[in-house]
Amino acid sequence: MAERLTYAASGVDRGTREKAKATLAFLKNTYSLSHYGEIIETPFNVLYPLGLGTNIYQVKTSDGVGTKVLIAELAEKHDTIGIDAVAMVANDCIRCGAAPLAITDTIDVKKSTPELLGELQKGLGEGAREADCPLVGGETADVPELMATAYQINADCVGNVGKDEIIDGSRIKHGDVIIGIRSSGLHSNGISLARKALFRKWGGKYCGGEVVESTGRTILHEALEPTRIYVKQFLKLRKKVDVLGAVHITGDAYLKFRKLTAHGMRFNNFKPQEIFALVQSAGKVEMPEMFKTFNMGWGFALFVREEEAESALQSLGDNAEAIGEVVRENSVLIEHAGKKIRLM
Repeated sequence: MAERLTYAASGVDRGTREKAKATLAFLKNTYSLSHYGEIIETPFNVLYPLGLGTNIYQVKTSDGVGTKVLIAELAEKHDTIGIDAVAMVANDCIRCGAAPLAITDTIDVKKSTPELLGELQKGLGEGAREADCPLVGGETADVPELMATAYQINADCVGNVGKDEIIDGSRIKHGDVIIGIRSSGLHSNGISLARKALFRKWGGKYCGGEVVESTGRTILHEALEPTRIYVKQFLKLRKKVDVLGAVHITGDAYLKFRKLTAHGMRFNNFKPQEIFALVQSAGKVEMPEMFKTFNMGWGFALFVREEEAESALQSLGDNAEAIGEVVRENSVLIEHAGKKIRLM
């Protein structure tokens, strides 16, 4: 294992990835092909009109579970990984204000068996129930020559939102409150780093059977804990308060907030689960890298006016707290464990 693990050393180089993703700008050249009107870009989503003369817009999100499949294989447990697949796309769908309408999945597999597909379908079905959204179809392909793992799952989600209800972060201003909703742990992000810090199979510290003191579960099962789905909480909240911005805290973690708004932010309330401390200690991961890679206990964030913060917290329930505020200083400031970290 490297002296100090980073995401780049684990195989995910943010700089190279961003340069590669920039080549996708050609997609904008296809927007003129829309037969029904204006394509709307938000910081995290692109929406298209459903028909001529309508103010209803649709969004489609796509994602997969990445190398979390390797943890499922190590645990020999495949009945929850489908929840992650649904969570990644359903949570991405709602951040622009859309309500999920339908989910599809794609499973690439070395060899289809009733046992494996049955376990995967359990998770997909549970994820659909948690997202309150039907799973309406998909595809399973046996492609053994392409697979380094036993399988890989990707999913898509479509959702609708009225044009005047689209959330794009443009109304965020100084003094607004940032509310976080509790994550269930690592979720499906930063797994390449977490695996190489935690598990001996990939050069890490633990075999995986060691017990996490705070939960009584093994480190392996703690890392496999499925991604929380925020759809029901979010849609309930939207009926009560004006949501100015929403962030699904996934890849790039707290770096991602600058994509939503150019305003500065100060985060001062973190209660990360023990699994994050284990990753940091085992991999000698520096604190800024932790906040650039992991959700650190908050899986979804919402921006609301200060006067509506209390109402928002009441709506969201016990697993939500105010975690920061919008500030004048043009940076993302993290205050945690007696330290102040400027991510940019």
